[in-house]
Amino acid sequence: MSGKAEQEQTTASRRNNSVIRIITLALLVAAIVTGILILPVRQYLVAALDWTQGLGAWGPIFVSLFYIVACVLLLPGSVLTLGAGFLFGVPVGLLSAWTGATLGACAAFLVGRTLARDWVARKVSGNPKFAAVDEAVGREGFKIVLLLRLSPVFPFNFLNYALGLTKVSFGKYALASLIGMLPGGLMYVYFGSAARSLADVAAGKVEGGWAGQVFFWVGLAATIIVAGFVTRVARKSLKEAENVSKIVEPSVST
Repeated sequence: MSGKAEQEQTTASRRNNSVIRIITLALLVAAIVTGILILPVRQYLVAALDWTQGLGAWGPIFVSLFYIVACVLLLPGSVLTLGAGFLFGVPVGLLSAWTGATLGACAAFLVGRTLARDWVARKVSGNPKFAAVDEAVGREGFKIVLLLRLSPVFPFNFLNYALGLTKVSFGKYALASLIGMLPGGLMYVYFGSAARSLADVAAGKVEGGWAGQVFFWVGLAATIIVAGFVTRVARKSLKEAENVSKIVEPSVST
């Protein structure tokens, strides 16, 4: 077999593998979303939280493990955060939920990157504007992820997978997520600690008060900042790419 034929076979094999990974990811997401819409997911989570009450010191550990699974399966983590506050109080509840949310976010990020990043990279490479945004996220990944985590506008579970499709490094993603999720996690755990029962937690019947207002305005500010920041860095990346193409094209033509 010639070198060209081998190269074509390798390219075709990679393309097929990418297609298989994309289909797998799509089926996984479809199955999860269908399950969330049909099954009483919140009730299941509350039942799991109720079960942890009899585990003593193991309770917070199991809540963290539940949180990891919830992140990967796109389940509502807010129920677990509120429940952790209700069951264990603010300090232990925060540690349990924060640990689980961080590990779960990292797990979902790696699933998204493993299954679909190569495909996204090829698609992005053919569109200068998307490529510029991708480059911007890769270059300023820590700042962008941190601001996104502080914003309540961007869904937590969606971000975990979406950011796995970008160029941001895993280390920057993990550290920024760890820091950025702390304020929101603290707020939800605090609200959960004031709940009257797990039933109220499941129904979302918790009082926000002044803390909720503060978090809302801080999150709104973070949303505006991240939108402007990504736009500015993306424009810079696009301009640099255009300048490079102008330099390369004459040399190629000659």
